[in-house]
Amino acid sequence: MNDGAPQSGRKARPGLGRGLSALLGDAAVEAPVAGSQGEVRTGIRTLPVSALAPHPQQPRRHFDEDALDDLAKSIAQRGLIQPIVVRPHGHDYQIVAGERRWRAAQRARLHEVPVIVRDLDDAETMEIALVENIQRADLNAIEEAEAYRRLIDQFGHTQDALGKLVNKSRSHISNLLRLLDLPVSVRSMVLDGAIEMGHARALIGAPDPVALARRVADEGLSVRETERLAREAKPASASRKPAPTAGGGARDADIVALERQLGDLLGLKVRIAHGGAGGTLTLDYSTLDQLDMVCQRLSGERI
Repeated sequence: MNDGAPQSGRKARPGLGRGLSALLGDAAVEAPVAGSQGEVRTGIRTLPVSALAPHPQQPRRHFDEDALDDLAKSIAQRGLIQPIVVRPHGHDYQIVAGERRWRAAQRARLHEVPVIVRDLDDAETMEIALVENIQRADLNAIEEAEAYRRLIDQFGHTQDALGKLVNKSRSHISNLLRLLDLPVSVRSMVLDGAIEMGHARALIGAPDPVALARRVADEGLSVRETERLAREAKPASASRKPAPTAGGGARDADIVALERQLGDLLGLKVRIAHGGAGGTLTLDYSTLDQLDMVCQRLSGERI
């Protein structure tokens, strides 16, 4: 894992850490840029659906068919309201963000769609695709982890830089990357929705994660039950010790598991202090962008 400084030859990215709008720039008012033959290369325009092609390494690889049908019906009635972000690619255009909308537009039998055309390199394309999908909660844990791995291995990103890019904690990035150490069959179960991220994380280091994952899926076990089974399957010396409290005693295992689940959901460090009939829930954030993300999720606004 490359967790050091970015590669010296890598182009600086002023948008890194400032969200999707910074990566895209103010596209709505950006003046179009002419290409070598005088044609308009960037800006907002309308293009034939057939002129667009998906990016082969876009983070999202699974699309819910029912959700696509619902979106197609909405597009057929109201049109495609949000433009698709594309970049010039040969004689046509490659989708940077909005493949789900493009697929639904085809089902709605649209011939043309509104697009934002930007000149982007491969790293910028991956960054924007990743941020857009994460902001819309469109990725499962394995897809997100694989996107982080590509940005680290291919483009020299650090875990800290990725955390700033997607407004998640560094520990969240690290926990997701650890999922890639699981066997392929277990990762496929996460991709298919048979088990969730919390289940998969509990399986890391288990003596036989494949068998345990199948049992989790077959019996519909909870994350808490999965953690218990994984702990019992390990040799006694390797079993996880109870989490200590501030006073040195063991913390309630259910509270610790809930903290992990909420942390996985939000991508932030979560602490729960429970006593009697009530307690406190604390969310740690390190940037205003992370705070804004939490506020939008709590208010139910689209990010």
